Amino acid sequence: MIKKIAKILLRFFIFFILSSLLATVIYRWAPIPFTPLMLMRCVEQKTEGSPMKLKKTWKALEDISPNLQLAVVCSEDQNFLLHYGFDFKALKEAMINNQKYKRIRGGSTISQQTAKNVFLWGGRNYIRKALEAYFTLLIETIWGKERIMEVYLNVIEFGNGIYGAEAAAQHYFGKTAEKLSKEEAAVLASLLPNPRSYGKNIKGRYIQGRKQWILQQMHFWGGKLTLP
Repeated sequence: MIKKIAKILLRFFIFFILSSLLATVIYRWAPIPFTPLMLMRCVEQKTEGSPMKLKKTWKALEDISPNLQLAVVCSEDQNFLLHYGFDFKALKEAMINNQKYKRIRGGSTISQQTAKNVFLWGGRNYIRKALEAYFTLLIETIWGKERIMEVYLNVIEFGNGIYGAEAAAQHYFGKTAEKLSKEEAAVLASLLPNPRSYGKNIKGRYIQGRKQWILQQMHFWGGKLTLP
């Protein structure tokens, strides 16, 4: 009996490794059609009796403003170009902050957020975090920074039913993602910690204050992000 269970677990493990590798290789070039979060939000909307809303348009990285690329790095992961998927210093700082204050601060990198959004579900249990680490290493190895940024900016949630840079640019500013100014890019980056809430009022005090901080960080960077 034990041998039979072990054999089943081994087969499942091999299947998981091979299928995850295949999916990661395919997504190295193919657009991501949907994510678990998108499906979950649609189910939530249906359950609440609200109209289903899912706006997304895939865009190549060269068709997304460099301003937005820099803004999300300055806002979410300033060591994006330096780490291999994990920023342990930022994680430690987030843990210390969360022990002291009510407002939760995340320590996940852009790579970790991308891995979670594309391959996994929400939650903070140890199994999901372990899988997140596994997929983060996979995409860092197989995709590289440029592809990670491209996927991130195409699947990240920017508001209720709004996913990706193009849909966000059209929704909030009536223009393409390619035409976003520094100020507009900073506003979109400001939404990321809580997009469904913050997206309701982009002219509010918090978003405007956060925008100014991100613009300052972008200035310190020299206003340009060079992806390897």
